[in-house]
This record gives sequence, C-alpha cells and structure tokens, in this order.
Amino acid sequence: MTDVILKNAQTVLTMNDQREVLRDVDLRLRNGVIAEIGTGLTGGRLVDATRTVVTPGLVNTHHHLYQNLTRAVLGGQDALLFGWLRTLYPIWARMGPEHMRVSTQLGLAELALSGCTLTSDHLYLFPNGARLDDTIHAAAEVGLRFQPTRGAMSIGESAGGLPPDALVEREAAILDDMIRVVDAFHDPSEGSMCRVGLAPCSPFSVSRELMRDAALLARDKGVMLHTHLAENDEDVSYSLATFGCRPGQYAEELGWTGSDVWHAHCVKLDGQEIDLFAKTRTGVAHCPCSNCRLGSGIAPVRAMRDAGVKVGLGVDGSASNDMANLWDEARQAMLLQRVARGADAMSAYEALEMATRGGADVLGRPECGRIEVGKRADLAIWDVSGLASSGSWDPAALVLAGPRQVRDLFVEGRHVVAQGAMTTLDLPQVIQHHTKLTEALANGD
Repeated sequence: MTDVILKNAQTVLTMNDQREVLRDVDLRLRNGVIAEIGTGLTGGRLVDATRTVVTPGLVNTHHHLYQNLTRAVLGGQDALLFGWLRTLYPIWARMGPEHMRVSTQLGLAELALSGCTLTSDHLYLFPNGARLDDTIHAAAEVGLRFQPTRGAMSIGESAGGLPPDALVEREAAILDDMIRVVDAFHDPSEGSMCRVGLAPCSPFSVSRELMRDAALLARDKGVMLHTHLAENDEDVSYSLATFGCRPGQYAEELGWTGSDVWHAHCVKLDGQEIDLFAKTRTGVAHCPCSNCRLGSGIAPVRAMRDAGVKVGLGVDGSASNDMANLWDEARQAMLLQRVARGADAMSAYEALEMATRGGADVLGRPECGRIEVGKRADLAIWDVSGLASSGSWDPAALVLAGPRQVRDLFVEGRHVVAQGAMTTLDLPQVIQHHTKLTEALANGD
C-alpha cells in the first residue's frame, strides 16, 4: 500500500499520554498505522492538511443502528423510556435482514461523516430471519472499524418482561448463536476491523440466568460484555422491585463488572456504584443527547471521571436520539456537566478526549483513539477555514466552535471520506433505498 502523507497540518490534537498538541506537522500513514510524525515528509500520496485540525478518529461506544429506520416516530416523540419502547417494539417486529443491512450502511455513513472511525453496535432483536451477520457484512462494505454485539431479549410480556413475546428468543438458542457469531467473525488481533461482543439487552428483558451464562461464555471466548444499566428512575425501580438490589449490585453479582465490560447510560449510578466501576475498571457509554431526549437525567460523568471510571461517548439508537453525530454528543456532554456542576466542570478538550481516547479505552482498543507513531491510522481531518470556525481564537476547541462534518477520514489508513464525501459506497442510492424501507414501515408493511 502506498504511503499517505498528511501535509502541513495546522494543529494535531494527539490525545497521547502527554496530551500533546502539535503545530504545522506532517503525518505518514503506512500499512494501517501512523508511521512517522515530523516536518518535510515526502515519498507518498499527499493530502493537503493546511488550515485543518487533525484529531484521532472519534469512537462511538453505544448504538442501535437498525433504529435509524424509525426516527421521530410520532407516538414515541414525547414518551419516557418504557413507553417509548412499547411504541416502537411492534414496528421493529416487522423488520428483516434487508432493514438491518441498509440501516447499518446509512448509520455508519452518518457516523463517518461526523468523524467516527470506530463504533460498537448493540443489536438485540432478530425478527423475520435477521441476523447479526447482516450488519457485519454491511460494515465491511462501509469500511469503519466495527464492534458489533450479539444482543438478546428472552423475557416477554407474558413472563413479566417489557418486550412483546414475538421479539424474544429461547435462551438456549441465544447462547448457541452467540457462540456461532463469535467463532465466525471475532478477530482479537491488534488493528482488527471486527470484534464481536455479547450483549443481553437489559435487566428488564432477560433473565438472571442468561446474564450469568453470557458472562461466563464471554470470558471463555475472550470477548467483551455490554448491556444497558441504570438508564433512568424506572430502570432503577424495576431493579429494586424485581431483584431486591440496585443495578450496580445486580451487575456485580452476575459477573458484569471488569475491564471487559461496558454499560450504556448509567445515568442513575450512585456513589457506591461509581466506586465499584472505578475499582473494577468497568466502562460506561455516556449518551447525553438520548438521555435528554428521553428525559432520563444527567449522568454523573464528572464524578465518574474523577473516581477513575472509564467513560466514552455514544450516540445511542437513532430512534431515541434521531441523529448520530459524535460532535453533538461531545458538546452536549460538556454542556450538561456545566449545567450540573458549573462552567469549569468540563473543558472542550476533555469532551474531545472522551470522544476519542476515552471511547477507545472503553472498547478495549488502546491502539486507537490516539495519534502517535505505531497507533492505528484512524484520523479525522477538520477544515477550520470556513464559517463554523470563523472568529474562533482557538480553532482546536472544536467542541465550542468548529465544523460538524469531517473533511477527510482515514480508517486503517484507508480514505473513507474525501473532501466531505463517502468513498466506499454510493450514499445517495443508499438513502433512496433507506427511504423506501422507512415509508413501508410507516405504512404498516
């Protein structure tokens, strides 16, 4: 592969251990990694980075890609979490393999254009023959680094759970398919483009036994664990009423803490649970826009980070966010902590750190989320010569004032976005197909 040289980058926000900010430098990308950082570099395909800020590719730690077919559904726009789910479950039950494939393509393109190079996905329902495979194959076409999780729901309404019975699976079948997808697709190597995790959906949709068995299976297979936890007051009340304990205690009892575990939301963690997560190196996917949209509350991110909890950012599903832009999440995370704790509670640079290095650490990818020699060549290039940055005294403070769409994006050294356009798929065609599928779902088909 020919070297790529990013030439004359105005500012490079490295997010390395020293959090260095470099000025007027070149970067050489070779064989999927950052091979050299310096000045006057030659001998490769040149990409002009004048008047740009270069950051590590952004990292998304929580998503439900299939949900971008159900944005702004009328019955769910103003509902709390449980009511929102009850509105959408019947719609999602009509989906199939093509819905999963096309929604993944469009969702990953949306993420890529916002500067994301590495994303997880939590797929926990498999109606009408849909499989995790549908999303994995689509992601390979788009070219983002992908960490899909094989989710599951096993307790339907008739057994006291929240989802309709038509969307739940037998637990033996769930575990068998978890083994199948890990064996078929999980690549544990450094620089892997696909790592599979196991992700029973939530404490209110699966049994204690499945949570425990999934944890045992994940440790046996050497893969990570993911679920939703303590998302809102309803979630905590359900845990207290059903299990007789708070969500953090429930997770600990079932083997769901550790450096190989990350939980989405955690809006309602208390001090003891925060200390537990810090002690065990358990990660958190903070989804501020979704938490606002569903009225779930403000996650105690400042307290988590001060305690040493690993925190990354997530866009969450497009049915509870309605967009998927990691810059919006970084900005919202910063603003919410300032609302809760004061204007000095979180800086623009710390918000960017959560969106890059922080997310990579949550997903167990220390080779990503940093710009330094030897790390993966996952880079976002932001044009700061335009309207969005005009008047900014600190063009590197992108979360405060800067573009929301990336100019160029490299994943494993591959040019996935060039001059603001996807290079790996025909996006207008994908949008057209996606629109037809959305319209059919809206019409009851």
